[in-house]
Amino acid sequence: MNVHDRPNTPLLDSYWMPFTANRQFKAAPRMLAAADGMYYTSDDGRQVLDGTAGLWCVNAGHGRRGIAAAVERQLSTLDFAPSFQMGHPIAFEFAERLAAIAPGPEGNRLDRVFFTGSGSESVDTALKIAIAYQRAIGQGTRTRVIGRERGYHGVGFGGISVGGLVNNRRVFPLLPGADHLRHTHDLARNAFVKGQPQHGAELADDLERLVALHGAETIAACIVEPVAGSTGVLVPPQGYLQRLRDICTKHGILLIFDEVITGFGRLGAPFATDWFGVVPDIVTTAKGLTNGTIPMGAVFSSRTVHDALMHGPEAQIELFHGYTYSGHPVACAAGIATLDIYADEGLLTRASELSDHFANAMHALKGTENVVDIRTIGLVAGIELASLDGAPGKRAYDVFVDCFEKGLLIRVTGDIIALSPPLIVSEEEISTMADMVGDAIRRVG
Repeated sequence: MNVHDRPNTPLLDSYWMPFTANRQFKAAPRMLAAADGMYYTSDDGRQVLDGTAGLWCVNAGHGRRGIAAAVERQLSTLDFAPSFQMGHPIAFEFAERLAAIAPGPEGNRLDRVFFTGSGSESVDTALKIAIAYQRAIGQGTRTRVIGRERGYHGVGFGGISVGGLVNNRRVFPLLPGADHLRHTHDLARNAFVKGQPQHGAELADDLERLVALHGAETIAACIVEPVAGSTGVLVPPQGYLQRLRDICTKHGILLIFDEVITGFGRLGAPFATDWFGVVPDIVTTAKGLTNGTIPMGAVFSSRTVHDALMHGPEAQIELFHGYTYSGHPVACAAGIATLDIYADEGLLTRASELSDHFANAMHALKGTENVVDIRTIGLVAGIELASLDGAPGKRAYDVFVDCFEKGLLIRVTGDIIALSPPLIVSEEEISTMADMVGDAIRRVG
């Protein structure tokens, strides 16, 4: 059916879609019209099981009335307030609520919170805080930032500079001074592992190589995702993150964890920081912060980093940085309501109860033709497929389309299928997802 013949389908020409093959999509659009609980409803009335929590963000499931009511009340009370040199109570309330569950152990939480509008903004903010901190403590030569191959840190120039997406690095200029650790993906030694792979802790020593190359006195920060999500669910080897923490401490380099995906319960603890027991200096978040309802991000900083900037004349702006929508009152209302749901339903730790069933269901696909690896941790899975000769990514994309047509939303990156369902998912729905993905892989061939 031609798109213009489909009922209730808008014209598609004007909207330039993000991270989408626009011409391909508009020739055969996939439209979502409503959502509730674990399911989307397509524009042609089909129920579609959400295997990706929207885009890694709808951790509490769709259609939460408590969040909608909080947003409505806030819009009727205070729709917007300037964030520069002015404040409004709900931003301070939300920051205090977040500080109480902030990454890190009791007594050493990263409980100083800077609000942003997205994960990309959170990353750029964290990098700027790190450089500003080094200058504040008399280390002004430290301006270099280190990321990791196959990392994803959003689409700002800071984020793509420390990120490892090949297309970003080929097309757009990068910030001077950025460099990259080797990635941790080792298919030969670590295939089909549940949880953290055994081999690869020594890859953290790559930071020592960059220190020797550039000099520690030039490096402000190192940023990594505890679990790389958007580049294919790459789980850190046992001991890797602690080793990276130790090297950063040794050389005076700030360690930043990008928890835009892993924050707010994805692994079975409030943050991956807590799950792995490794405390960085700064953590970036977004997505699950408001259950995906209102765009918002937050950067969590240690008191050491924060307090180093709280010097000089009191009338002086300590960090010359911010956004029009930092601490937006409506986003804060959505965030507080989201935290209430997480607390009332125990969602920040629920993944730990489901992780064994989730891992077993996904790893049951081992042996399926063209499946070359399966990686699971918490409620996130990566299923890697063999690439078609001359057409990398096509096999996984065809599985994605097949799944959607049969009633399951998955995400693909290259030839890797990613699953990250809302934290309200049932064991039965997990099994259904695994069965549907397996059937789609076999159909696509």
